[in-house]
Amino acid sequence: MHKVGIKNMVCPRCVMAVQEVLKSMMVDFERVELGQVMFEQRPDGSFLKDFEEKLGPLGFSLARSRETVWVETTKLTLIQLLEGGNIKGESPLSDLLSSKTGLPYSRLSHLFSSLEGMSIEQYFIGLKIEKAKEWLSYESMNISEIAWSLDYSSVQHFSAQFKKVTGLTPSQFKKLNQKPRIFLDQVGKSQH
Repeated sequence: MHKVGIKNMVCPRCVMAVQEVLKSMMVDFERVELGQVMFEQRPDGSFLKDFEEKLGPLGFSLARSRETVWVETTKLTLIQLLEGGNIKGESPLSDLLSSKTGLPYSRLSHLFSSLEGMSIEQYFIGLKIEKAKEWLSYESMNISEIAWSLDYSSVQHFSAQFKKVTGLTPSQFKKLNQKPRIFLDQVGKSQH
């Protein structure tokens, strides 16, 4: 079994999109999971080049180095944690990320910062703010419920961080006719 890492795959629709690319290329594959494709045989270089060209317009690319795979694993873990609503875990985030990547958190943190241009904490704050914007857009929760769901110590702390990131308070954002949002897999890309 040979694994090929794919950057920016963060949701079930991403898995389906990659499966469609592979089917259109008439390639045998074992399975597609978030962030990776499993092949029976090791794919050759020309296939990987064609595969990456077809992935590009969909916003995906191959994760070529171990370091890139570790960073992508970190991003996927944080997005899944947020989407699954399990932010309030028993163990610290650093322990979770270390167990998922197999790296000490200090090394992972340094690697993430050097490759992404932001810390893991800044990235996770960006994810949480985008999730808050989603909930505010759909008016599915009030501001207190959002702050609690995103594991903020208080509504004030959440509101201050929301304003620092967006320039607006959650109440101001909620009143906007057009509520600007980005996909979770796009968080952090504007800083590059």
